[in-house]
Amino acid sequence: MSLLREIQDAAISSDVELTVALRKCKVLAVRIGSEDLKSWVESELSGYNDMAKLPEYRIINVFSKGHFSGAFNSGLRNADIPLGCVPEKFRETLSKSHMMEPIASLEALVANSHAGTCQENWDPDFVAHYGQKMYSGMHCMQAWKVIPINSIIGTLDAVRNKILNFVLEIEVENPDAGEAQINSNPLPQEKMSQIFNTYISGNVQNVATGSSNVEQTATMNANNDIFNELLSSLLKANINTPINDSFTGTVEEMKASQGTSAFKTHYQNFMSMLADHMQVYGPVVAPFLPALAAMLP
Repeated sequence: MSLLREIQDAAISSDVELTVALRKCKVLAVRIGSEDLKSWVESELSGYNDMAKLPEYRIINVFSKGHFSGAFNSGLRNADIPLGCVPEKFRETLSKSHMMEPIASLEALVANSHAGTCQENWDPDFVAHYGQKMYSGMHCMQAWKVIPINSIIGTLDAVRNKILNFVLEIEVENPDAGEAQINSNPLPQEKMSQIFNTYISGNVQNVATGSSNVEQTATMNANNDIFNELLSSLLKANINTPINDSFTGTVEEMKASQGTSAFKTHYQNFMSMLADHMQVYGPVVAPFLPALAAMLP
């Protein structure tokens, strides 16, 4: 069995640990000469040491709980902590959990959890400083973020999907790439970077690099023409998926909001849906991406 097929099987099977699939990807990265893939795999296996470079799929929305003590032996246990009671500059941090750990640690959290959640303790110094401002007449003794296990499972699934999509696309370009000799360049570096940016990093704008339609699309005279052409192309492609109405609806929202601050939000929604359904919509949408990105404020 080829290395590409081994990685596909490992990514598909929930019985195979993600660490196994990632180590196979590390071998693939060396054989095809992809430093981007090698770096990403290393970060997933060893953990991320720079929060600024943490992928979005490793940032989880959370809520917080705490134990409180009051006068005359009064108190609250496992009480919800409304973030409105802490300074606004801390709310974003307290509403998110940044999963910096190696992928093996995340898999262990899921395997060993029996309550459906795990927790991340607040900084004790922060609790000591702001603990009296949460519930009237009470002081917070301990606080923690509640992390849903399902969200961690979603993170692990995101990694599996990225691996699977990447190797499938590599196989389309060169089925023998996994067996290539080191430094033999089985795929052009530009093409490999394009595939990585599309399926791993999420920078799908690069998918149109080198396309013969890019220049024509990017120089359309009016923005409305771009959206009309995009909607027409989607209609002609006759794509039938559960999100098709949402996808075309988001295109209409971008068209209606161009030139306003709302355009960026609709654009981000569009790109998020595209990243999740790249194999279906990518070939149709790719020529339009540079022109759409140019409209961002």
